[in-house]
Amino acid sequence: MTHVSGKRRGRLSVALAAVVAVLATACTGGGGATKDVADSYKAQPKQSGNPKDGGTATVALTPGLSPNYIYPYPPASANGTVIARGLMWRSLYRPSGEGDQIVDAELSLAQAPAYSPDRKTVTIKMKDYKWSNGTPVTAGDVVFSLALLKAALAESPANWSFYTPGQFPDGVTAEAAAPDTLTLKLETAYNPSYLLSMLTLLYVMPSTEWNIARSGGPHLDYAKPKNATAIYKYLTKESESQSTFASNPLWQVVNGPYRLKSFDSTTGSFSLAPNESYSGPGDSRLDQIDFKAFTSAAAVLNQFKAGTLTVGTLDSSFITQIDALKAKGYNVYGAPAPARFDALTINFKNTVDNFDKVVSQPYVRQALQRLIDQQGYIDSRGIYNGAGSLNYSTAGSGSPYPPGFGDRPPYPHDPAAAEKLLTDNGWKVVPDGSTTCVRPGTGPGECGAGIPQGQKISFTLASANTPAYVGARDIAFASAAKKLGVEVKIVSKALNYMYANYGNTFAPATKNEWAMQDFGPLYLAAGYPSSNTVFNTEGSFNLGSYQNAEVDKLINASTFGADEKVLSTEVTRLAEDLPVLFFPTPHTLVVWKNTLSGPQSSFNALLSFLYTPELWYFHN
Repeated sequence: MTHVSGKRRGRLSVALAAVVAVLATACTGGGGATKDVADSYKAQPKQSGNPKDGGTATVALTPGLSPNYIYPYPPASANGTVIARGLMWRSLYRPSGEGDQIVDAELSLAQAPAYSPDRKTVTIKMKDYKWSNGTPVTAGDVVFSLALLKAALAESPANWSFYTPGQFPDGVTAEAAAPDTLTLKLETAYNPSYLLSMLTLLYVMPSTEWNIARSGGPHLDYAKPKNATAIYKYLTKESESQSTFASNPLWQVVNGPYRLKSFDSTTGSFSLAPNESYSGPGDSRLDQIDFKAFTSAAAVLNQFKAGTLTVGTLDSSFITQIDALKAKGYNVYGAPAPARFDALTINFKNTVDNFDKVVSQPYVRQALQRLIDQQGYIDSRGIYNGAGSLNYSTAGSGSPYPPGFGDRPPYPHDPAAAEKLLTDNGWKVVPDGSTTCVRPGTGPGECGAGIPQGQKISFTLASANTPAYVGARDIAFASAAKKLGVEVKIVSKALNYMYANYGNTFAPATKNEWAMQDFGPLYLAAGYPSSNTVFNTEGSFNLGSYQNAEVDKLINASTFGADEKVLSTEVTRLAEDLPVLFFPTPHTLVVWKNTLSGPQSSFNALLSFLYTPELWYFHN
C-alpha cells in the first residue's frame, strides 16, 4: 500500500469565511452545479507524434510536498519527503498505478515471483538492469536493501509507515542464491498479492557502494545486524546534508532512469539527468527533467497559464480552468486515482467531552456518515465543482475487490435517518442547539457505556488548509452537523503539522488536540487495497487507534491467506463499521503540453503521483 508518503508533509491555506459564503449558495442550489464538466476531461489523449530527441520537461511537484531527503527510507524524525524516489532508485517491483494491477511488469527490476506449494519460499529472478557505474543490479543488492529496512525498524517501528509488528519484513529471510536469483524464506506465508504489494515498497540500493559506515571506511558485512545499523545511521546522516545532495558520490549510484543533477535546498526544486547506464524500458529521449516546487495549487495553475510548465497535476478546485488550459496548448485528463479514498479520520482515543465514549457507539458514526451529502459535494461549485466520484469504501473507485453492497451504500445521505438514530438511542436532538443524552445507560434505547446524562456531542475537526476542497467539505459537514445539534469545531492546520502531530501511533501526546482530521487523500496499493497497517489494531499507520477484532481477523486473512477474494469482505466490513467517515473522491487533473507525448499509462500513473518521464518525448 502507499500512504500519502512515508511521513506525510505539506503546506496549505484556506479562507473559511469565504468558503462558507460559497457553500451557502452552492449547497442550496442557488448557484447551480457543474454536472456536465466531466465531459471535458474524461477522454485521455492517445499517444501521438514522431519522437524528437532532447528537450527539457518541467514538472510541477505537488504543492507542499517539496523534497527534503534523498535516502529512500527517511527516519520518522526527519518528517521527510524523498527526491524522485522511484526515478533514481527503483523498487524491486514498480507499482502500476492501475486499479486492476499491482505492478508494472515491464518497469520492474525482477520477473514475477514463483512460490513453493506452501507459499513460504519465494524465488525471484532479477532482470538485466545495471547501476549507473555499469555494474549489474543483483540479488545481493536486494538482500542489502532488506537488511537496511530491518535496521531502520530496529531503531524505531515508526520509521516505516507500512509496518505492522510481526509482519513484513519480520520473519522474512533474503538470500542471494545466485547474482540473478533472490530467495525469500517466510516464517509465515503471505497472500501472494499482498506480498507483491509490499515488494513495490522495497527500494533496491547499491550494496557495494553503500555498505560503509563512514566516508572512505571499510566495506561491512551487512548480514550482521550491528553492521546494518551502522550503515543505516551513516546513510541517513549523509541524507541530512541537503546542500550536498547533488555532489555526494553516494547519491550518484542509481539504478533508475535518472540521476540527480542539481537540488535547491531553499525551495526543494531539483533537476534530473539521464542515467546513461539505465537498461530498462524507455529511451530517455529528454535531456533533463526539472521538478519545480510550489507552495499552493493556485501558483501551479498560474505557471500553467504562463506556459512555463510541461506537466503536472491539479485538483478539482480548478476544473473550470480546463478550457483556458487547453487554449494554452495543454492536454487535460482527469479521474479518481486507483485505491484512493478521502475520509474524516476518527480519533477513538480523544477524551475531550467524552468523545471516545460517544464515537465508540456505532450508531453515532452511522448518524454522522448520513450527514455527508456526497452527491451534493460533487455537484457543488464550492467543493468539487462536478469533478468527483461517490465512494463509501477503502477500496476506492474501480477496484477489483469492491464492497459487497455495490452501489447501495449502508449509510447514504439521509439527515432524517441520522436524527432517528440518535433519538432511538437516548438522545434529545435540538437542531441548531445542543443535542444531549437524556437516557444514559447500556440497555436498548440508551446512549451507551460511559455516556452520562446531559452529555453533548461536540468535537474538534482538524482541517488541512489546502487544497481548497478539504476546507470546503469540512465546513459543509460541520454545517449539516449543526442542524442535528452536533457541534463541530473546525481548526485549520498546515498539513506538515498534522503529519507530524496527529497520529496516535507516533504522536500519542497530542491525542486530545484532534477528534477528527481531514488531510485529504489516503492511498492503498492499487490492485490489492489491503487496509493492513491502517485499520488493524497494531498497524503503524492506525492514526486514530481504531480497534475491531473481527476486522483484525479479516485483515489477517487478506494478508496471510491464499484467497484474495476475502479482501472484498474486509472492504465491506470496514464500510459497515466506519473507522472513518467517507467523503466522495475528488478527481485529479493531469495536465501536459500537447507537444509532449508517451504511453497513455504513463500519464494515467500521474493520478497516483507515479512519474515515468523516461517514456515521454517531445514531438512536432
